[in-house]
Order: sequence, then structure tokens, then C-alpha cells
Amino acid sequence: MNEQLFNAKERIKAFLLEGKTISKWVILFLDFLIISWSFSFSFLLVKGFDFSQIDGNRFLIYVAVFCVSALTVLYFGRMHTGLLRYSNSVDLIRIFSASITFSAVFLASILLFGSSVIDGAYLNLFLVVLINFFICTSLLVMLRIMARNTYQFLTRRFAGKDFVRTLIYGSDRNAVLVKQALEANREVNYVVVGFIDTNRKRLYSYMEQKKVYHFKELPDLKKYKKIEQLVIVHENLDERSKKVVIERAIRLGIKIVTVPPTSEWLSGTLDKKQMQKLKIEDLLQRKPIKIDQSKVENDLCGKRVLITGAAGSIGSEIVRQVMNYKPALLVLCDNAESPLHTIQLEIEEKFPQGKIEVVISDVRDESRMDKLFRLCAPQIVYHAAAYKHVPLMESNPLEAIAVNVAGTKHVADLSVKYKAEKFVMVSTDKAVNPTNVMGASKRLAEIYIQSLNQFAENSTRFITTRFGNVLGSNGSVIPRFRSQIEKGGPVTVTHPEITRYFMTIPEAVQLVLEAGTMGHGGEIFVFDMGKPVKIIDMAKKMIQLAGYEEGRDIKIVFSGLRPGEKLYEELLATAELTLPTHHEKISIAKVRVYPYDDTSRSIDELIGATKTKNNEAIVRKMKEIVPEFISKNSVYEQLDQPS
Repeated sequence: MNEQLFNAKERIKAFLLEGKTISKWVILFLDFLIISWSFSFSFLLVKGFDFSQIDGNRFLIYVAVFCVSALTVLYFGRMHTGLLRYSNSVDLIRIFSASITFSAVFLASILLFGSSVIDGAYLNLFLVVLINFFICTSLLVMLRIMARNTYQFLTRRFAGKDFVRTLIYGSDRNAVLVKQALEANREVNYVVVGFIDTNRKRLYSYMEQKKVYHFKELPDLKKYKKIEQLVIVHENLDERSKKVVIERAIRLGIKIVTVPPTSEWLSGTLDKKQMQKLKIEDLLQRKPIKIDQSKVENDLCGKRVLITGAAGSIGSEIVRQVMNYKPALLVLCDNAESPLHTIQLEIEEKFPQGKIEVVISDVRDESRMDKLFRLCAPQIVYHAAAYKHVPLMESNPLEAIAVNVAGTKHVADLSVKYKAEKFVMVSTDKAVNPTNVMGASKRLAEIYIQSLNQFAENSTRFITTRFGNVLGSNGSVIPRFRSQIEKGGPVTVTHPEITRYFMTIPEAVQLVLEAGTMGHGGEIFVFDMGKPVKIIDMAKKMIQLAGYEEGRDIKIVFSGLRPGEKLYEELLATAELTLPTHHEKISIAKVRVYPYDDTSRSIDELIGATKTKNNEAIVRKMKEIVPEFISKNSVYEQLDQPS
């Protein structure tokens, strides 16, 4: 007996897991049984089950005509061809429509051709059809729902996979669709326990038999319902209420998974690859920045635009956003071949009508850049080409000067020579009171292009934009932490008190474009970076988001400040003042303006010093031009000591 049960179980398991299906004729037969039984029951119910008063011939005629009518409608409506295990709301609507149709066909057939059979009992006939409609429709729907639920239940049981008890954030249509998609997933046994929301109007109501809970109940749900995962539709992640829910879930050890909006699902279904763990970038995002689109459009539409460093993190985003404003020509310049090719393919796909020119060139090569300017005659220049890694530049000051200073000088001088309307440089908060070679090299570039606004032969407006770290940029701390966590740790933080400002790449570029429209020449625009973030807090949160416990699963170790690194970045030097602009996120830094002749001579001397290939001599000259450059945690600290 036990062996027979085991064999039956194995046959059912094989049937389900191998994707086999019930024959469509079996489904039609089951529908026939339901229809015939339902009509018979309805007829007997109307007669009060008084068999002595029932005319057997009339009963058989009714049943025969009804079954023929129903089977004809079901067959030609192909109701039996749908797979019961995948029944949905559309199938239920089709059943409802079919029931109305075959009920109407039955009535029409009897009234037209069998009036003698009715024998005046019209009311009884209509009552039988009405009662049968509700019973028959309900049973046909129940068959499909039971088949679907039974299939899902048994498939999950036989799959041998652990159940993942899940909550869904939200209680709208998207949340319901996510629930349905999770429950239909054959690779993971998701058990949707309920929904989490902050909308008090929907609290404690039920959606698809699942309760809507308040987010304050998360601790109890974690404890008593064994919740393991919270699924969030990846929209409006900057909303305060959603952030509160996420923070609480992280503290409780609940994994956070994001899914794209339903409009982005592949072929209308949620693909496993689209389910992503929540990223630290999502938690650091702020409310979307609004810029004056019309001013930016007037500034760029129909213009020839050059972007240096077009393959980099900031440069490539400038390319994407500038293309939205329909420039007459967009020139992408970079010396990194593969990334430049990647952004070229992306732009050609997204903007097939746009005109672009892709140029592999190094800003250090003045003659090559001169040819580019001569042939393309850019009207607006966005200069994003730069070396940015602090430790590397501390060890290679010659390269920092060659690219960040001499390269900027080449592009700026050519902008003057070929009468570009505007030159916008992307700078960094590390240029404020610099403590490292990289920051000092960017400050030197700022000083030079500011001085060009006083150059008598210049008609180009030179504008500087200054901001802090951007989320997701190449080589930033977040990808490094993520890689360390994937390897099992440890996560290395330089100092327990180190903080940084963060901004997303798209919002940083939006502000660059906006600042470009308001600049008259000579300004340094400073962006509101929000509140600084402690790097150790970010590391802890990333460990939690990955589903680990800091200290137990993955440790954090302190490696010490790197050469040239400081604990706190500044956006403005202490001696600087700021003036507001019409945009709340952009201010103007009032800084000392250097005369062009003196600046040009000093920069030429610095570039000349690089020919000695003597790092100490190069850095000494940098400190001479930028006296606020005081090295920290660096071999060049000795140059700051009084003689």
C-alpha cells in the first residue's frame, strides 16, 4: 500500500515538474459534467425536489438542449484549450461571457422550437436558467482557480526549495501585479504574507486574500510570520515614508529586493534578473532636482557641442543629457577607446536622428585638439576630461599636471582661439583648500580658466562647476565596498570619522547644464550636496543590504588615511563667500581672481617644471601658485615646513 502511494506521488511529481498538461478533451469533459450537473440541480431546485411532479421527458429535453448549447459555445469559444494552471482574470471573464451566451442560446432554442415542451411554464424556465447561471459560472470558475492553486501548491512542494516568506511594499495595482508575479515564479517558492503601507485608508484591508499591514508592525511580522524579504517597486525611492520602511526592515535583518515598474517588465512578466537587491545608491538618492529645461534648451538646441572626457562617468552622462536638447552636432572626445565605443553605440541607438562625431584624442595633445577645434568649430565646450584618483595622482604629480592643468589649458586656449561661446569645466570639492596633488591640480585649472575671462582677446565665457563625489562613478568607494562584500570581506574603511558628500551622476550633470545657462563668465558654481555621509555608516548599511551581519559575517577594518586624503571635504574655502542664484541648489563662490598675465606665466613655469620629471620640484611649484595647498598624510608635507 505504501509503495503504491509512493509511486502515485512520484507520477504526480513527474507530471508537474516535467511541464506535462491535461488533455484539452479532459477539460471539455469536466466542463460538460459541471454544466449537466448544474442544470439538473437547478431544475430540481425550482421543482422543490418533488420528483412526483417532474415530467421526465421534459427534463431530459431541457438537459439535452442546454448541454448541446453550452458545449457548442464552449467548443467554438475554445474555452477548453486554455491551461488550467495558468488561469487568470481574463479566463474568468471569458467564462462569464460564455455562460451568458449559452444561457441565451438555450432560451432562444426552447422558445422558438420547443414551446410545446414548456407548456406555459415560462416563469419556471426563466428561474431555472437564472439559478443555473450563477451555479454553473461559479463551478467553472472554481474548477480553474482550484486547478491553478493546486498546481502552484504541489509544484512548490515537490520542487524541494525553501519557501521565502515575503512582504510587498504598497497596496496599489502594481503591488497586486507583483504578488501575482511572485506566486507564479517557478524558480523560487515565494510565499506572499501580505502588504506593507503607510496609507491609513488602506490599512488592515485585504487584497487578494492578503492583509495590508502598517509598517510599524514589521517587528511583529518578522517575529511571528518569519518574514525574510520585503519587495519594493523601484519607483520614487526618495520618498520619506518609503525610506523609513526600508531603514526599519534593514535593522530587523529583512532583505530588501526591488523590482522595476510593471511597464518595464519583459513581455509583461517579471523576469528573475529584474529582481535586484536594494543598493546603497537608492538610499542616498534625494528628491529629483528640477532645472529650467527651456533655458537649457535655448542654450544647446542647434549648437555644436564638444564634450571632453566623454567616456567617463560624468562625461558620458553629459552626452546623454545634452542629446535630449537636439544639438546640431555633438563631438565626443576621449582617449579611452572601448568606453568611448560603448557610449557611441548607446547614443546611436537612443538618438538615431542625432548627429555625433566620435574623436579619439588626448587633451594633452595640443596639435590633435587644434585640428578637432578647426574642423568641428564647437560653440559650447564641456570639459570633463581629468585624472581624479587621489592616491594615484599623489604618486604621479607629473601626470596630474599634464592632464588636469596642461590639458585644461590646451582646451581653454583653443576655445578662445576658435571663439567658442562658452566653456564649462567640471571641477571638484577637493580643489577647496587642497591637501593633495589631485585637488591642487584642479584648483590650478580653476585659477587659469577664471583668469581667461580677463584676457583682452577673449570672447568665450569661462564657467566652473564644483561638486563632491558622485554615486556610481568609476572607481568610487561604493563599487569597491560591494566587491569586498561579495568576496566575504573584510570591508576596508580608511578612518572611522571620514565623511564625504554624495550626489547622483544625473543630478550632478543637470546642475552642470543649469549652471552653464546662468554663467556670465568667471564664476565658480558650487552645488548643494546635502548632508555629508560617514563612510563607515555606508559600509555597515551595505553589509546589511547584502544580507550579512557586520562584525559576525563580514568585518570592517581601518586601513588608515591614504596619501593626500583628508577627513572632511569642503565645498568652499574659509575665505570664500557665496552668493545665491535663482536655483536653490546652486550658489556662486566669490574667490580671488588672478590676473591673466601672471597666471599664464606661472602655469607655463609649472608645465615647464614637469620636464624635469622631479616630483618634489613639481609639487613645490604647485604650492607656490596655490599657497593654501597644504599636504596631509603625504611625502610632500616636508615642503610645507618653514625653511
